[in-house]
Parts: sequence; structure tokens; C-alpha cells
Amino acid sequence: MTPKRKRVAVVVFNLGGPDGAAAVRPFLQNLFSDRAIIGAPWFIRQPLAAFIARSRARSAIANYAIMGGGSPILPQTQAQADALAARLAASHPDIEIKCFIAMRYWKPMTVATARAVAAFAPDEIVLTPLYPQFSTTTTGSSFKAWRESYRGGGAEHAICCWHDNPGYIAAHVDQIWSTWEAGGRPNVRLLFSAHGLPQKIAASGDPYQWQIEQNCAAIAVKLAERDPSVKWDWEICYQSRVGPLKWIGPSTPDAIAAAARDGVGVLLDPVAFVSEHIETLVELDRDYAELAHSLGVRTYLRAPAVGVLTPFIDGLAGAVTRALTRGGTGPDGVTCPGRLTQCGARPGCSPPGEGSRP
Repeated sequence: MTPKRKRVAVVVFNLGGPDGAAAVRPFLQNLFSDRAIIGAPWFIRQPLAAFIARSRARSAIANYAIMGGGSPILPQTQAQADALAARLAASHPDIEIKCFIAMRYWKPMTVATARAVAAFAPDEIVLTPLYPQFSTTTTGSSFKAWRESYRGGGAEHAICCWHDNPGYIAAHVDQIWSTWEAGGRPNVRLLFSAHGLPQKIAASGDPYQWQIEQNCAAIAVKLAERDPSVKWDWEICYQSRVGPLKWIGPSTPDAIAAAARDGVGVLLDPVAFVSEHIETLVELDRDYAELAHSLGVRTYLRAPAVGVLTPFIDGLAGAVTRALTRGGTGPDGVTCPGRLTQCGARPGCSPPGEGSRP
């Protein structure tokens, strides 16, 4: 009798995006109803979320129309999940591995995915966020939604952050280098553009900004190693600011303006995004490109997101494998394939302490 193969569910988390014009307003409602995004009590947060969704729906629909009416994030996440599943199946032929997608604010929502995973009846589960840098507003929120939704069995492991994953870093180096070469190797300032974060969240101990800084420094090191004769001028900046709160900076528009004053072009790398969506295809490719042109920036280049590049998928597969082979969980069900004392996902785990790889 052939022994039953172990079943492993790999749950891939992402933000999600509206799949059509009719989904834009409820997507925004879901987004701003999240306590990790707006920390007010529910009786304030819910009507405020409804107001924001209603007031922003028209402009958001117009922006999504540029991308064909909806966000491409689901099909791109599906392609990444498929590539990850294929890579894991090749390296673990003795295990039945299935990847599931759980989107935070639009379909497939976490509750539906949790039911599908429970029906699969896995022996082990690996929670795999597609947010490279940990934040309470992204990975933390997704994990919370999962814990509130999943009612099945299986030993659970979670990859809380992977900002220093070698495959992810190598994929960024490849995208930056190929974009720069395709543009004729111009004189540019490399701007690592990450999604912004309100200053009060960063000040509360959220490790996101620190991990962004570590991530970008590691990419810069590998770029220098690729050709030591090339001296990269680089800076970190933050995009997608909304609302009246003070956000971490400098902002990407301010960084572009500074490059214009210094007489250099810009090459933007979407360091916090693994797929193309509204922040890259509209904000970077249209809004900031128009800004750069208006300020007289001669060269404006944008490196693609890492998508399904082999180094990225291999790096992610390696993180899943490490989570499985090391076993065990932290106090709240979290294991770290990266730096144990720096992920921020469990008690006592916050920057900038000196960590070591487990």
C-alpha cells in the first residue's frame, strides 16, 4: 500500500484590487475599514471608511480604467503562486503542495481562502506574504485576518518578513540593471520608491521603514558588485501618501524634484511591490513621469516589479522550505526565515537589534 503523501498548503497573501468598476467602491470600503489602516473605534472607522470610499470612487475608477477597468494584481499574483507551486513541486516530489491566494481587501478574500484550505485538509500550512517588508498594516493585518478566519487543522508556520531574501535582492538587481542598460546607461539617480507609511505608525515600533532601508542597502551592495566601475547614486523615497497625517519621507515627488535641481535623471525601482498595480502603472508610470517631465528631468526610467523572475521565485521557495524544515513556531505562530530579532511580528521582535539567521 502506497503511503499517503504529506499535504502542505502554501497560503500566498496580497493586498488585492478591484476587478472592475463596480468593485472599486467596496474595495476602498474594505481597505479603510481595516483597523490596521485607520485605528479609530469601529463606530468612527466604519462611517469614515464609507465616506472615503464614496469620495474617492470616481477618481479611482478613472485610474483603474487606464489598466483596462480593474487591477491586474490578481492575475499577477496567480502567476506568482503557480510559479511558486511548480518550483516547490520540483524540489519536494514526496509532498503534495498546493498554493492558495488570500487577498486582504478584495476577492478571493481571506475567509473564502480559509475555507478552501480547510477542505484541502493540510498536514502543514505555510503563510507566505507577498509583502517583502513587514508592517502591521500589511503582513500583520493579513495574518490577523487569517487567524480570525481559519478553522481547519494542520501545523502552521508563517514567513513574517523576507526583506533580506537573496533571491528577492538578486531579482531587483536584475531589473534595475537591465532597465538602465536598455536606457543607454544614462546618468541617473536610482530612487527606491516604497509605499509610504504614516509617521505615527513608524514611530510605534513598526519595522517597515527599517527593513526598507536594509533592503535597499543590500540591493545597492549587489549592484556595486556587479560592476565596481559603476558608481550608483541612490536614495530611498516613499509614495502613495494620503490624508492629512505626517508620513515618512522623503516623498517620491520631492526626490524627483531634487534630482531635477541636481541635473540628473531618475531610475525608479518599486522596492516594496512584487507585482504591477495602480501604484506602479498609474502613480509611477503616469503621475510621477509627468511630474519629472514638467520639472525638466531628461531621463525617467522605471524598473519593472520582480513578477515571476526566477531568482525571486527561487528565493520565495527557499523561504517556504526553511519554514517547513525548521518546524516549530514562535509565541504567536510565527517563524522567521530572516532575522529573528528584527521582524516585529512577535513579542521582543523589533528593530534595530542585532539578529542572526536561525
